[in-house]
Amino acid sequence: MPATDKIPLAPEVPWSDSVTAYDREHFMIYMRFLDFAADSYEEMAEKILEIDPQREPERARNAARSHLDRANWVMTTGYKDLFAN
Repeated sequence: MPATDKIPLAPEVPWSDSVTAYDREHFMIYMRFLDFAADSYEEMAEKILEIDPQREPERARNAARSHLDRANWVMTTGYKDLFAN
């Protein structure tokens, strides 16, 4: 079962200066985004978020970009909070 079936995805990641419950719940999705970072936003949206970029191009691009940005933040800054508990 894809991760997106278990935990609802926000259209854009809620941003905070600390790790959020959303970050913890979607950590594996963030890791997948970092793995697929060389792909286009459309490919990431389709492969990871299961959003059809042909049917919903703006939603696909915005959701993928938002999750990739947050994944990068978690790995460069937020990881300290993530692994502190």
